[in-house]
Amino acid sequence: MIFKQLFEPVSSTYTYLLGCEETGAALLIDPVLPTWERDLAEVNTLGLTLAYTVETHIHADHITSAQKLKTEAGSKIAGPALDALPCTEVGIVDGVPFRMGSIELAPIHTPGHTDNHFAYFHDGRLYTGDALLIEACGRTDFQSGDPVALYHSVHGKLFAYDDDTLVYPAHDYEQRRISTVGQEKARNPRLGGERTLEDFVALMNALDLPYPKFIDHALPGNRACGVCPPDVPAHLQAYCVQIGESRQG
Repeated sequence: MIFKQLFEPVSSTYTYLLGCEETGAALLIDPVLPTWERDLAEVNTLGLTLAYTVETHIHADHITSAQKLKTEAGSKIAGPALDALPCTEVGIVDGVPFRMGSIELAPIHTPGHTDNHFAYFHDGRLYTGDALLIEACGRTDFQSGDPVALYHSVHGKLFAYDDDTLVYPAHDYEQRRISTVGQEKARNPRLGGERTLEDFVALMNALDLPYPKFIDHALPGNRACGVCPPDVPAHLQAYCVQIGESRQG
């Protein structure tokens, strides 16, 4: 398998490129609109053809580049079937393998950050979306979030994997790139250690986080699989178009 971890700095989002050496096909997990050209260039440089974009959930902090990549590269859009988005061509179903050549992703329904959130497992790696971050987790106070559901998703599903399983999150805000299940079980201040369900629910309900600054534009944009709404103000245009150089991991 060919693998690359790519970083988008405006929303601190990680995009994952997986390529099949046998067929030359590639997929991108959680691609971001401002960096679509960079991501497609990475695919092409590796001599691959982009076959799919795969979403973990409907994002509230950035807009996917799935629709743009479909237009430019002919890739198909895959995402949770539970979202029932008309623009999604492949519906991801819990426990039903998603295959692309020699690559087989195991979809894991992990509700809590959003009700239809998915993680993916492949070859010793967990792509955890916003359900499990490095020593953190996604919010549960909007978009059908539910701290009880998130606790059970992480403890009952993600923490069930071997301790050496690599954890690749959708975001990190401190330039960390990778963790393991064992590390998160031991060190995650929200979900690890001896943290009980009751402790976690109380903690999440008391966070009092600010309203997400891009959510009102991101949600409609992502329900259309990556369309930047016409009403995005000038100071938020970096979420729609590349401004300057984007870093990559």
